[in-house]
Amino acid sequence: MTEKRKVDITIDGRNFTVVGSESEDYIKSLAAYLDNKMKDVLEKNTKLSYSTAAILTAFNIADQYYKTSIKLNEIKEKTKEPVEGYAVLKKNMGEAKNYIYELEKQVSKYERELLTTHKENEKNKRLAEKQKQALELKEKELRENEAIIKELQDKLFENQMELIETKKELEEAIRDIDIEKTL
Repeated sequence: MTEKRKVDITIDGRNFTVVGSESEDYIKSLAAYLDNKMKDVLEKNTKLSYSTAAILTAFNIADQYYKTSIKLNEIKEKTKEPVEGYAVLKKNMGEAKNYIYELEKQVSKYERELLTTHKENEKNKRLAEKQKQALELKEKELRENEAIIKELQDKLFENQMELIETKKELEEAIRDIDIEKTL
């Protein structure tokens, strides 16, 4: 259960006590924001009554909130596809991991074959040239497979970075919504 706290604030030279579950610093920062907005309204027209200035201030803040809400919805729409694409990326990542695993198995297989080839080469000098060519072929395949693995790892890293950036943007958007909701 959240702890309620009383915080003394000043808006347009008037003292208020606010009760809330947010931190004192947060409540005071909201009060400072509101005080600045109220001062802006009163500076533009010094003849306004306190209640009229408060209503205009609330209207200006509501305008900012509404515009921000529209922008947030636009951002949500823009991020909807990448977020929905996360499942596809996750599936692709799983497939890439399986592919890498299979390639690693092939590499292990090729390494074993290479050792066998070396042993056979010692035993059978007449077939030395053929075995050497087979070895070079296997090494080429190994390098190609390693290049493929590196390329897939690079692509996986890029996808992970994009995902992290998308998550950060989403978290910031959610945090902005939460802040605006508390206002």
